[in-house]
Amino acid sequence: MIRSLFNRANLSESEQQPELSRRRFLRAGLGTCAVLALPMGASAAHAAIRRPFEKKLSFLNLHTGERTQAVFWVNGRYIPESMRAINYVLRDHRTGDRRPIDPQLFDLLHLLQHKLGTKQEFHVISAYRSPATNAKLAEQSGGVAKNSMHTHGKAIDIRLPGRKLSDIRTAAMSLQMGGVGYYPSSNFIHLDTGNFRHW
Repeated sequence: MIRSLFNRANLSESEQQPELSRRRFLRAGLGTCAVLALPMGASAAHAAIRRPFEKKLSFLNLHTGERTQAVFWVNGRYIPESMRAINYVLRDHRTGDRRPIDPQLFDLLHLLQHKLGTKQEFHVISAYRSPATNAKLAEQSGGVAKNSMHTHGKAIDIRLPGRKLSDIRTAAMSLQMGGVGYYPSSNFIHLDTGNFRHW
């Protein structure tokens, strides 16, 4: 071993060249093998990184019996077809009028589901209300605002089957986003995308 090192040290540069070339070749070969050995693990990691982040919601309109389950947001983008499907189910059931629902309301509902640790379907008592419907309801009840956020597609009244209304209210209030109305006698929670407040 010592002799081979000594002999190598005494070789001229031109005589050492084949040894260096062999080393480079072996290094290149090992590097290629390492790259070829990685695709399974690397592609799995790459797939995990590229896996889309989705937001999904499910609704049952208690007045029409219509349901929808839709991925409404993927990787920072709202999905127009899904929004249309949800807007249809959340239309004014009395008049059939529709209005685009504020996407922030869907984000709020998604956060609420996460807070509650559920993916349950929301049972919808009221979402969009046409001005005509809202005026009629305001005449019948002092609890309906004349310029309700429902008429702007920014409010929804919901319940979750098997969940205490008080628990839904607590979870919604902990988010400190929008309005949270508690109506235990009518068995629903009101949520809207206005300033944080509660009643």
